[in-house]
Amino acid sequence: MNITQALETMTPDEFAAKYAPAQDAPAVPADETPDDYFIVNKETGKLELHFQKSTYDALTDAQRKDVKANFLWGRHSGCWISRCKEPNLYFARKCAESLGLYDAGSEGERLSFAEQMERKAERAERRADRYEGRADAAATRAEHLQKPINDHHGDISFFTQPNINTSAGRAFTRQRERMWASFEQGFKEFNKSAYWKGRAASARATADQKELQSKGFVMRRIRERESDLRKLQKLVTLYEGYVATFEKGETPKDQYGSPVTITAERAQEWLEHYLERMEVKLDELGFYQDCLDKLGGVQYSPDNIKPGYIVRYRGNEGEVVSVGPKNCVIREVVGGTVFTPVVPYAEISAIVKAVEARDEKHPFRVGDEYTCHRWNSAKGNTDKLTFRIIKATDKSVTLQTGDEKPIIRKPTKVAWSSHEEWCLRITDWSDGIIRKRADENPAE
Repeated sequence: MNITQALETMTPDEFAAKYAPAQDAPAVPADETPDDYFIVNKETGKLELHFQKSTYDALTDAQRKDVKANFLWGRHSGCWISRCKEPNLYFARKCAESLGLYDAGSEGERLSFAEQMERKAERAERRADRYEGRADAAATRAEHLQKPINDHHGDISFFTQPNINTSAGRAFTRQRERMWASFEQGFKEFNKSAYWKGRAASARATADQKELQSKGFVMRRIRERESDLRKLQKLVTLYEGYVATFEKGETPKDQYGSPVTITAERAQEWLEHYLERMEVKLDELGFYQDCLDKLGGVQYSPDNIKPGYIVRYRGNEGEVVSVGPKNCVIREVVGGTVFTPVVPYAEISAIVKAVEARDEKHPFRVGDEYTCHRWNSAKGNTDKLTFRIIKATDKSVTLQTGDEKPIIRKPTKVAWSSHEEWCLRITDWSDGIIRKRADENPAE
């Protein structure tokens, strides 16, 4: 009996008693599962819709449109399979619930991330073979379609023969027109062949997993997983506090001190959900860390990379401008244009020249005056002020305007400038940043 038949033959209480999912066990025995239901396949991470043809025929046009927007028909599995996978099943589940399908929970076991990547590569390999076969078939059809014209290559009389209004002449003209039409159709087949070759090349690249041979790519994936884990840990801690408070018989409060509207059962569900997501992210993190270890790990860090070093990265060379805990800024000049990319240490392949940069003196000196605007919150407008440098050291300068308290600012070198320029930020207004070349009155 499907859902539609059950609604027609049972009262609401009888229907709820038979088809309501158990609170303690999401999965139900197969003999108690109705014919129309949805289930989460843990192995693929996707949601599947199972219902009879009569149920699908009874759907409205809007419902069918919603199904096709969130699901694809699985010809081999005989069910509708969601386009998205966990944890992005919100709209797919909402669509299934709007159809009145029974929630049968989940089935199967979740594959490890390494197994998922292996399956992804295998599917891409089969897809590439299939696309290459289609490309070859289209190329063969194109050659066959263009063969009649190609056979007359060099026969000028065949192409210049005028149309003769006789039985034989008209037959010849029609034959030549058919050959030209076939020749034009051959170009369409060649275009199809090129299209399938492109699809095959993309699938082959996915199957080869060349991105896993790049330290930069693997390192970015590791940082993404570490960021996800930090966020999930905060949520786990939050809901653990909610659950513990509910167990004491009290109502937990949010960060603003207001009682939360979530129930104890819902808090426990979300806690289990986030713990499961943490397990998934830890599995992915371990996979990418293993990939990084196979590539030799990260050889460089702030301990052995200093400003002024010439390093090789991504096939290019540049000077290290500044270093941080995870990345460094490199200055590279290409055709007179200066680039300053932020490069992870994992992407540095070699040190070309290990000469540490010497401290340079900025060009701002005592007595320099600069006029710029500064926001005045009391007036709701800006003031035009003149700042004068009253003290200068190798690292900083001290400025004063009028009788106000002096302020200290640190000049910085403009890494992306093609000249030796320095920058001094006096105020946060548009004209509050002063730039000066190093050869203009250098500090002594």
